[in-house]
Order: sequence, then structure tokens, then C-alpha cells
Amino acid sequence: MTKFSELNISESTQRSLSRMGFEEATPIQEGTIKLGLEGRDIIGQAQTGTGKTTAFGVPIIENIDTSNRAIQALVIAPTRELAIQVSEELYRIGNDKRAKVLSVYGGQDIGRQIRALRNNPQIIVGTPGRLLDHIKRKTMKLDHVQTLVLDEADEMLNMGFIEDINAIMASVPAERQTLLFSATMPGPIRKIAETFMKEPEVVKIKSKAMTVDNIDQYFVKAQEREKFDVLSRIINVDQPELAIVFGRTKRRVDELSHALTIRGYLAEGIHGDLTQAKRMSVLRQFKEGKIDILVATDVAARGLDISGVTHVYNFDIPQDPESYVHRIGRTGRAGKSGKAVTFVTPREMGYLRIVEETTKRRMTPLIPPTSDEALLGQQRLAVEQLTEVIQKNELHDYKQLAAGLLEDHDAIEIVAAALKNMTREPDDTPVKITEERPLPSRNRRDRGGYKGGNRGGGGGSRRPFRGGSRDGGSRRGERGEGGRGGSRRSSSREGGSRSRSRSRRQPE
Repeated sequence: MTKFSELNISESTQRSLSRMGFEEATPIQEGTIKLGLEGRDIIGQAQTGTGKTTAFGVPIIENIDTSNRAIQALVIAPTRELAIQVSEELYRIGNDKRAKVLSVYGGQDIGRQIRALRNNPQIIVGTPGRLLDHIKRKTMKLDHVQTLVLDEADEMLNMGFIEDINAIMASVPAERQTLLFSATMPGPIRKIAETFMKEPEVVKIKSKAMTVDNIDQYFVKAQEREKFDVLSRIINVDQPELAIVFGRTKRRVDELSHALTIRGYLAEGIHGDLTQAKRMSVLRQFKEGKIDILVATDVAARGLDISGVTHVYNFDIPQDPESYVHRIGRTGRAGKSGKAVTFVTPREMGYLRIVEETTKRRMTPLIPPTSDEALLGQQRLAVEQLTEVIQKNELHDYKQLAAGLLEDHDAIEIVAAALKNMTREPDDTPVKITEERPLPSRNRRDRGGYKGGNRGGGGGSRRPFRGGSRDGGSRRGERGEGGRGGSRRSSSREGGSRSRSRSRRQPE
């Protein structure tokens, strides 16, 4: 791979990238930075997790004139979370150059944003609606914009922002550099490229380089009323370090996060009806490892760049295959392995077939673990925790107590009691999960989908896999941190190696 030092980047930007832990450029970064520094218009076809922000961030920072107090670069992002993340990364890239970055988005006091705009930021990152609001109020002057970026353009199309985008692009100077990033290229996005871009260069990251290949993909066929108990047992066996559970509706997310909490998991949900402060608080806790399970709708999770997610559970199968790819792409980042489990009711099996045709991967049927297997998973975790305590060798204050116990009890009984006390036995506390209607039935005429019932034709090569990891262990040692533009595994999130004793279950 090409090093950033080989890309004709200024020393100040190289220092910032080095401080961020970035040494080698990803394919999207290498192609975009080279062309971007030449002033070319670029279409970057790549998904979240390939390092897009640094790809367009470096050319932006390199071209900023910090002595000029005008807005020189504008980045349009689909969600407020992504706008914040992009602005934070641009700030870090431009730290040594002292570039001023401001994010603007709905849900934040517009008066506060107007005051911040008076401080003359040189880079604006914002969501379409709020950017258009500032343009109409004349509180944001864009007549000196030299670089315009559309990040995750297809997501903005799906969210109904296409007219806003057209209006914003018509408000910036015609003589500018335009960078458009999109995982897919539907017709309306191509139309934007034809209308607003000049002989754009295409930097395309092939699907093979995306996140699907290093993700173990499973499906569980279950009736709607069975899904939550099956999910609980699978989580007990998998022991995920960080997991995301996707639900189809806001009500579903609320009920799932509440039910998981009742069962003793450290879980929180995010969706569009939560206040901005609450959503950012939940995401911060998840990134810091204070929450083990994030429950989210597709819209709430779009654009999130969360490192270290080991498992994705699709409690509801998405209606379109592109959403599936986006969902499972939250794990398996930066070359690390991941696991995705999708729940499917018998009537939704046709959607599974369509997803498989899109990803060109057959999912492995997963036989839900039994209650005994779920208990075994928790017992295995207790053994790991106890072993970890022994290895730390910080037991001096307890050895005298242990000696006293050994005078009255057998050593095996003492260890067994300790393990029993540390094991969180599977909880069957009743929970309320409202049954959702299944997606409209797909028959064989709909792109070859299955029409409910059992999934035939799997053949002997698709033997069902029983819950947990392939090797029967937790696969903890194989997991790691990924992210935009490089690995960022460090002690900052957890103060050293993350203790498994904190995760998984709440203390009783």
C-alpha cells in the first residue's frame, strides 16, 4: 500500500495524519488524494469504512488558505451524526494548519450556529436541510467555496434530500472542485454528476474490497414470537464485545432495547425520535464500551463510523439488499473478522435469496442454541474472567481468606462456587415485543426469491451451524478495532485491555 508520505502532502498534514495513527493510504484515499490535489472532480464509489473522510479531507485541508476568512469548502452529509464525525476528522487532519471547521445540522439551536458562523470558519460540514436554511437566511456566504463534497449521496437520495442538494449546489460558484461519494450510483445521482461536475474521474472500490468477505453471515429461520428468546440465547453464546441489533421500526427499537435491559444486558437504542443530545450520549457510551449492545433503525445508524463492532444482529431483515450490506458493514472493519446473524420469518425467505444474489454469498443456516448451550456460554465467560483475575496476580489481600476456606472446604468446591457466583445464568424474565407484520411476500417471479416455507435446494454443503463461533469459543482474540482510514485500537477506549468482566451483563 502507498504511504501518505508518498502522496505529495504538506508536512503539517502529514504530522496530523501521523498523530491520528494513519501511515498507509487505503485504495479510496490513494486515488482520491492524488486526483484531488490536481483539482479534478471525482466520483468515489465506496462504502462507509473504506476511509472516505480522509480521502476528501486531505485535499480540502491542503487547499485551504488559512489567511482567507471566507468559507472555502462545503461538505454535505446525510445525517447529523455523520456531519459531526466528518467535521471532527477534518479538524484533526487540519489541526497543524489551524483550519477552522464548523458543523451545522438540524436539532441544534440555529442562533448558536449563526454566532459560530461569525467566527469565519473555512470549512462547513452540514446536513441538507440546515444548510439550505442558512442559505435562505443569508447567514452563510458560499460565494468563495472552492471545494464541494457530497458524502454518501445515495443515502441522501434515499432520505428524500435530492431537491435540497440541487438547490445547495446551485448556490455555490460554478467554478469549483466537486467530489461525490456514493456506495451505489442510481439514476438521480448520475444526473447530479452530469449536471454539476466537469469530466469527473471515477475512483471505484470493488465490492470484493468492501466489508462483506470477512464477515461470517448466518440466518436464523424463526417465527416472529420466537425471535427475541432466540436472540438472547445467541448473544449468550457469542459473548459479543460490541454488537448492533437492527430493528425495522422506532417502536421495535424501543421495545428491543428495553427488553434486553430487562434481561440484564447493557443495551440502549437510537432512532430519529430521540433528542439529538440523547442520541449523541448513547453513541458516545457505545464507543467508550459502556454499552455493549446498540439497538438502531437503519436511518439512525446511517453514516455512523463505530470501530470495534464484532457482531451485527438483524432482528428484522431489511427490505432492500443494499441496506443489508450497509448494516453488516458495521463489523468486519479494517481487515478484522465479524459476524452477522439475520432473523427471517418463513414468509420472508424470498428476501434472503435476494440479499444472497446481491452479495454473491450464501448465508449459513444457524440452528438456535439451546438454553443449556446459552448457559455454557456464560459459564465459559466466567472461566475467562476468573483466569484473567488469576493472571493479574493481584491476590495478596485475599490469599489468607482463601487459606481459611481451604481448611473447611474442598478446593474444587471453592472454585466451582466462585464460577457459579460469577455466571449470569440465562434470564427468562417475560418481555413485551410487539409482533410486526412480515414484509410483503416475495415469490419466484420476484428476482428468483423463495416463496416462504422451507428453504430447499441448500444441498449438503450448507449444513446448519449451531450458535456461537465456528471454533466453539468466543473468538475474542480474533476481534479488533477498525475504522476510517486505518486501525485505531488503543487504550483510550478502555484504559488498557478491556476486561470481559465488565461486559455482557449488568451486575445483579
